[in-house]
Amino acid sequence: MTYPSPHLSRRQLLAASAAVVVAFSAASCTQSQSPTPAPTPSGHRPSPSDPWRPVAHLTAGKNWLNDPNGLVFHDGTYHAFYQYNPHGNSWGNMSWGHSTSKDLVHWEQQPVAMEASPEEEIFSGCIVMDTNNASGLGSAENPPMVALYTSAYGKNGALPQGAQAQSIAYSLDSGVTWQKYQGNPVLNLAPTNNNFRDPKVTWYEPGRYWVMTTVVADAQVVKMFKSTDLLRWEFLSDFSGVGAQGGLWEVPELVQMDVEGSTARKWVMLLSINPGGIAGGSGMQYFVGEFDGTRFTPENAAAADAPLEESQWLDHGADYYAANSISGAPGDKPVLLGWMGNWDYAQDVPTTPWRGSMAVPRELTLVRGGKRFELRSAIAGAAKETLERSGEVKSKNLTVGSSLQDLGPDFGARSQLIELEMDLASAKEAGLILRRSSDGNAGLRISYAPETRTVRVDRSQAGTSNFSEKFSPFHEVKLQSSGNDRAVRLTILLDSSSVEVFIGSGEAVISDTFFPDWDNTGSSAFSTEGDTDFAIASRTL
Repeated sequence: MTYPSPHLSRRQLLAASAAVVVAFSAASCTQSQSPTPAPTPSGHRPSPSDPWRPVAHLTAGKNWLNDPNGLVFHDGTYHAFYQYNPHGNSWGNMSWGHSTSKDLVHWEQQPVAMEASPEEEIFSGCIVMDTNNASGLGSAENPPMVALYTSAYGKNGALPQGAQAQSIAYSLDSGVTWQKYQGNPVLNLAPTNNNFRDPKVTWYEPGRYWVMTTVVADAQVVKMFKSTDLLRWEFLSDFSGVGAQGGLWEVPELVQMDVEGSTARKWVMLLSINPGGIAGGSGMQYFVGEFDGTRFTPENAAAADAPLEESQWLDHGADYYAANSISGAPGDKPVLLGWMGNWDYAQDVPTTPWRGSMAVPRELTLVRGGKRFELRSAIAGAAKETLERSGEVKSKNLTVGSSLQDLGPDFGARSQLIELEMDLASAKEAGLILRRSSDGNAGLRISYAPETRTVRVDRSQAGTSNFSEKFSPFHEVKLQSSGNDRAVRLTILLDSSSVEVFIGSGEAVISDTFFPDWDNTGSSAFSTEGDTDFAIASRTL
């Protein structure tokens, strides 16, 4: 759970297009008999009076939201709980909001799950299904849904004002209503600490116990504990001293993953940092290593004093933070939901009556890289299937020289899923300009430069940005050499006020928010100092 801190305020190609179209079309045919869910939370869609409301991302109907909290899949429904202010459009009164989905794209907002009081705010945490009723909070016939969360105490709270500790609540009706455990807090530090937060629970099968990761945020320490009943917790070990250290460590998660193409398995520590991220302000780093039931040991981790580029980052954009996995999600890969925001400017973005959204859910794959293990990211399967049946595929093959080429109305939607392949035969740089103004002066610029193998998202001329001096203009990532550095493949999820660019097979992602004028719906392809072959396929969302 992040909250504002005064001392830490914040940073063969054209032929392949046929395959893109076939893949898009096949998804549509496969799912054609499925009913289309309601569009967006509370039925809201973007309009001239609410131009930045996302179509394909979770928002609240109104008011502020940030970190996703209890993420769980239960009885065919995805539940997303999240930090929420029931009383306003800025951070405060931290409670657990609640939304549900069948497909990870269309979300229905539910009543507030747990609301703040003067004595206790409900900070970040997680949910697990206590299937065997080990906690005794339910029954064998009706096992409980158990939430572990951070109690942030106010006046007359169970601990001194400002203290943070870990507490439990449980639900016996699939997350509709919640009851706080009478023995709260279940985990505290001695002496009490004002930055001890963000419990996330992982089942450790060899030991037959749960492992909880938490942080002492301002000390850049992950603390791990174990329990067999979710109520009594025993200290295991600390993890610290490596990776980016330039801000608060938050929202840790320890997850075991298969290594793609082998029988090996590794443990991955996901960890948010604010400030000190690779794109400035908030960001997410990760570490790969071993966990022996007591201690997590990273392999080939960047030193604490190393340049940020040596750390491993889950996203290279400015707006991806506090992501954690959905407990019980179908499939054998972690499915993450993250907050699409950055504490450098999140409280100033010009949306109303809502502020804050989630990124598209994404699934992770662990691969052997050239020097160390690496994570790959892709749009989660359930979400991708939904997006790919949203509308007719529009495709275009073209060669672009020195002049800008308009792509026409088929690629002018405010929200669309784009598959793009570019072969920069002789060009120095090439890409797309999306949400372009009629005079050509404004637009979101997505480009690739083969000489430096750099993908860049430039939002400096993409819309309203005067709400914060810290709204950084562009973000980029340098790719590893692939053998053909003049070709690149991008999956672009463009929504009303955000873009997520998945590069290649998920080698890197750039997630950014931006705030374009309602009438800016043009799109163009460009190539500088040479020709580029483009293959583009798009679905309007």
